[in-house]
Amino acid sequence: MTSIVAPSESTIRKALSEFRIDADTNQIGQIQEYVRLLLVWNEKVNLTAIRDPLEILHRHFCESMFAANVVELRKCRLADIGTGAGFPGLALKILLSEAQIVLVESNIKKATFLAEVVRALGITGVNVLVSRYEELGDEIAPVDFLLARALGEFEIFLKWAASERVDAKRVILWVGAADVEQVLKSPGWFWEPPVSVPQSLRRVLLIGNKATR
Repeated sequence: MTSIVAPSESTIRKALSEFRIDADTNQIGQIQEYVRLLLVWNEKVNLTAIRDPLEILHRHFCESMFAANVVELRKCRLADIGTGAGFPGLALKILLSEAQIVLVESNIKKATFLAEVVRALGITGVNVLVSRYEELGDEIAPVDFLLARALGEFEIFLKWAASERVDAKRVILWVGAADVEQVLKSPGWFWEPPVSVPQSLRRVLLIGNKATR
């Protein structure tokens, strides 16, 4: 079996700088350990189709963390819906020490991985919920932002997000440019102009604000 090697500190700093993200030495170390754990677990549990550590760093960590440059999230309560291996929510949490994060994941093996990362990195203020998001309401409310990346079924998700059970006021979506038009048609939300993700030709952040009656 080949040894698992996480990206070096200098490699991580260079990648983060391309996304205009600042991180201290402790945060860099947490990213390194997170990548290492992801690679180790990915050999037994299908956490990500991406196997290359540098691509994991750019596509998962940097693209997730970039949201902290676009929206003020430092003291917010966030819920990451269908978080998978922890993106964007757990990656963002590394930057947002004061934020409260709820990670929603229906797959028990993935949720077990998330709990292990939280423990190994010594992160506080994170709650892992093993559930389909459609079944949740009071468990995550009140929430400042709902996060969703690679979720699909946007109309179903946004209808749930705006429901009285959840009553999310704002959402942040990581989507491909081809999906933007579909999202913008969703009733009940006003959308800020799409923000292009650095180092990407086709991916954008969409920030939605719930329409007030």
